[in-house]
Amino acid sequence: MQAQALPHMSSQNRLDAVLHRLSAALDHLEAAAERREKIDAARSDAREELAVMQDDRSTLAVELDGALAKARTLAAANAEVARRLARASEAMRSVLLSSQAGD
Repeated sequence: MQAQALPHMSSQNRLDAVLHRLSAALDHLEAAAERREKIDAARSDAREELAVMQDDRSTLAVELDGALAKARTLAAANAEVARRLARASEAMRSVLLSSQAGD
């Protein structure tokens, strides 16, 4: 390979050059592995965060359903109270009118 391209280099110099290239390649490989590890950790963190958000969403959906049911119950109770108040008011008006007519 390069040993043929550089016939003027001694065997020791060629070996040193090959070892230097090997060391540089290993450094690049190690750097790539570290980058990959960071990316994988970030993905793992993102997956965990997504799982937490999905749990929160489920909890909020259940709470929202409960709140909506309570709001419907309160609205129905409010309508019933309004109906009863209107009936009581009408009854009092009728009593007052009849008492005024008798006076």
